[in-house]
Amino acid sequence: MTVALDSLFAAHVAELRRRADVALLAGGCDGLVAYSGRPRYTFLDDRPYPFVVNPHFKHWVPVTDAPDCFVVYTPGARPRLCYFQPADYWHRPPQLPGGAWQDEYEIHVVRQVAAARSQLGLERGRFAFIGEWQADFEDWGFAAINPQPVIAHLHYARAAKTPYELACMRQASLLAARGHVAARETFLGGGSEYDAHMAYCAAAGVREEELPYGNIVAFNEGGAVLHYQHLERERGGPRRSLLIDAGAQVRGYASDITRTWSGGDGEFTDLVSAMDALQQRLCAGVVAGRDYRDVHLEAHREIGALLHSAGVIRCDAATAVAERVTSVFFPHGIGHLLGLQVHDVAGLAANASGTHEIPRPDGHPYLRLTRKLEPGFVVTVEPGIYFIDLLLDEARADGRGRHIDWTAVERLKPFGGIRIEDDVACTASTPENLTRDAFAAAGE
Repeated sequence: MTVALDSLFAAHVAELRRRADVALLAGGCDGLVAYSGRPRYTFLDDRPYPFVVNPHFKHWVPVTDAPDCFVVYTPGARPRLCYFQPADYWHRPPQLPGGAWQDEYEIHVVRQVAAARSQLGLERGRFAFIGEWQADFEDWGFAAINPQPVIAHLHYARAAKTPYELACMRQASLLAARGHVAARETFLGGGSEYDAHMAYCAAAGVREEELPYGNIVAFNEGGAVLHYQHLERERGGPRRSLLIDAGAQVRGYASDITRTWSGGDGEFTDLVSAMDALQQRLCAGVVAGRDYRDVHLEAHREIGALLHSAGVIRCDAATAVAERVTSVFFPHGIGHLLGLQVHDVAGLAANASGTHEIPRPDGHPYLRLTRKLEPGFVVTVEPGIYFIDLLLDEARADGRGRHIDWTAVERLKPFGGIRIEDDVACTASTPENLTRDAFAAAGE
């Protein structure tokens, strides 16, 4: 895997250099320094929180676990990596990953953070600092800290993935698919939410702090909590449903996958199957030139039709969308950009300057992506149906409840909800479903 990824890395860096040249020109800067970040410590303790690297840093180098490192780029010059490797016998110092990717960089190892200052070349011009600012950098000579024109251009451009990035995301999808299969088998075999989570981590080969986000592993009614954050240790009561939203990372690039499984109830099983077919139709619509807002609105029309055919609502799909009945059962956006971050940046940006945003459709405040799709974009497609007491109570109170079959709702509430989420790459022709391909490679 490393050799295959490294073969794509030189072209990836060349594209990053091209994008950086444009961004620096827009910001009036001569170069940039991407800082990896620094661990934060818990209050009144010497124990750090898990370190999360600056995405701008890991965009340039496949290094995700090394604090106080710097990538330096000046147009026309070879990029440099200033790698902090302290002399430390309390902890194992960070180890620079091997591989042919190093051929693209001039690498300097320093033992003290302050020693990096002389390696950055800040005296050669106006350098933009990109990352989380630290007080000890005050007198280093940076011309600008996270200048908006530079950041905006970099964010806008990174929606389109390079072949290297897509290869990383395919690998991350495969790891996650293995984890999902293991979690499902644990659920069906009688394990708890905690057991399913641990089975996921073991099959994906990751520690919890290496996950791109905290796994959502919800049984039964817990599936109605969109970001369910608990892991019950005991398996009590009936085995009705599992909703698991979990991903993985390869070289800092994420996958983000959700599956819902039935414990055997026929009606709920049929509803999951219908949602799966609906979701695949939406994935097929991830095509270049399409406004992603249209994908979101199509999801509401499809979900309205599904709710009607399942007997959950009495009105037709058009009425359900027009009167916001679908929003009672599907309250979030259809998806978002994916890449260096799970909810990747610039999803609403109207242009590279970042000065204007493309508005969300009226009545849909949680959609994270409003841009037109382009080749190289990787997006999530995650329609859902949930039985959420808070939203159901609101519908009862505001009149939308007249369209809802409350007997069907009470029958389905114990299952919590359904969400099915794939990661889909937009291409110049047929979309590439990274998730379905990964499950197929995992034998599913």
